[in-house]
Amino acid sequence: MDDAATGIALARAYFDDVVEPILADRFPGLTYSAGRLGTGSDVLGLDDATSRDHDWGLRLTVLLTDDATEPDSIAAVSAGLDRMLPDSFRGLPTRFAFTGETAARHHIDVDSISHFLSSRLGFDPRNGIGTEEWLSLSGQSVLEVTSGAVFVDREVGLEAARRALTWYPRDLWLYVLACDWLRIAQELPLMGRAADVGDDTGSRIIAARLAHAVMHLTFLLEQRWPPYAKWYGSLFSRLPLAGTVGPAVDVILTARTMEERQDAIAAALQTLLTRQNALGLSSVARATTVPFWDRPYLHPDRSIAAELLGAVTDPDVRRLTAGRGSIEQRTDNVDVLVDPAARLAAVRMRDL
Repeated sequence: MDDAATGIALARAYFDDVVEPILADRFPGLTYSAGRLGTGSDVLGLDDATSRDHDWGLRLTVLLTDDATEPDSIAAVSAGLDRMLPDSFRGLPTRFAFTGETAARHHIDVDSISHFLSSRLGFDPRNGIGTEEWLSLSGQSVLEVTSGAVFVDREVGLEAARRALTWYPRDLWLYVLACDWLRIAQELPLMGRAADVGDDTGSRIIAARLAHAVMHLTFLLEQRWPPYAKWYGSLFSRLPLAGTVGPAVDVILTARTMEERQDAIAAALQTLLTRQNALGLSSVARATTVPFWDRPYLHPDRSIAAELLGAVTDPDVRRLTAGRGSIEQRTDNVDVLVDPAARLAAVRMRDL
């Protein structure tokens, strides 16, 4: 196949040329949505030749209404496709084994719309999204529903679910923004103190954590969901603000002295505060960073987070503990982040 072909383009051709004709012939009148959704670098549009060494190929998602029954049930549609699919398409097998599997099978994932959504998110966003549910979302979990491509949506409700996940309600947006400012305030002075006692390694580790927080804050201000770690920097580089924040992040990660790291963080935060003010989310006019007591370190002006939290009016959001934030502001543990039930349980542990 063409070395430049992407998984999304391949999936679209596979659906148009093979799968849709089978569904029309074997299941006339079937109500379904179809696209390339879920996991995989191709869903994010970031697959390349290296991506093809495992779990890459002819993949589709077909979603049925929740009340689908025989002869149009999930099992019947999946089995019907299995009987009718050719052995290959464009030189690629239609059946292959995923990592950890031994049996080859087709990877047209037929599911109900509600189960697909709950398996990624932990809930069905078409029914409304509560405060704790919003906070339980990792960016990657949302992207598995909202990224990728939808080839057809025949009144199943997929587009409604994707619209519901566009972005946080305003008060929750203010809350998670404040959390990032608080996270940065907590660690920025520590970077300088570690360097002062000769712990350059410790200072660099803190600097890297701060760089990640700065990047996360950038995603929040751009109203874009961040992906998991492998593609974090790739999608960050596509954000409009990355043109000014990105060079500062590079200095944070590569500078040889604490002073250079600190100045780069201050510059990045000034850019982000300017953007935040321009969005009408805050109005702090002073310098973004202020001295930390009498020491030669900086930290963000406390009024920034305070103003964000003070603008929250939703009672449920006002009751949240300041600084806890969303699940990915609380933990980077992969086993938690990939488990919707674990994510929701974690954000409900308010007293821990």
